[in-house]
Amino acid sequence: MMTDSVVLVNEFDEEIGTMEKMEAHRKALLHRAFSVFIFNAGGEMLLQRRALTKYHSGGLWTNACCSHPRPGEAVGAAATRRLREELGFVTELEPAFSFTYKAPFDNGLTEYEFDHVLTGRYEGAIRPDPDEVCDYCFKSMDEIRSDLVSHPHKYTEWFRIAFPRLEDFMAAGS
Repeated sequence: MMTDSVVLVNEFDEEIGTMEKMEAHRKALLHRAFSVFIFNAGGEMLLQRRALTKYHSGGLWTNACCSHPRPGEAVGAAATRRLREELGFVTELEPAFSFTYKAPFDNGLTEYEFDHVLTGRYEGAIRPDPDEVCDYCFKSMDEIRSDLVSHPHKYTEWFRIAFPRLEDFMAAGS
């Protein structure tokens, strides 16, 4: 059986080692991650609802996909791989920005991530893997912003942190 490993990094995203994924989350060690945000031609964002069986944040809404690059795997390649695995499509992705966050969960795990944000556009069929995604939809940025204020508990911790940063990035026209 293959075990998933993450790339441990310092605060400058410099690799300092690798560790089995769950152990890194139990020990709350900083590791490399990515978050993909997909938009349709109307500017609506693709949201997915995480499968109820996920090891944390099951049933919560979040961006198109998030994960960790494997040791030796480039962030862009990992993001493309996970987009295909989780939602059944591939599209061109552009690096946007990165940020670091730390979020403990009730199950004793902690996400402590140097998160690379990538964006893309997509209009075709979406074929979610039911082990990863239990629902998906497209929503306007205004709808999402409003829902984050009125129902923040429906969204993943990292999405609540990343969304305003993405809005700032988009407003800057970068």
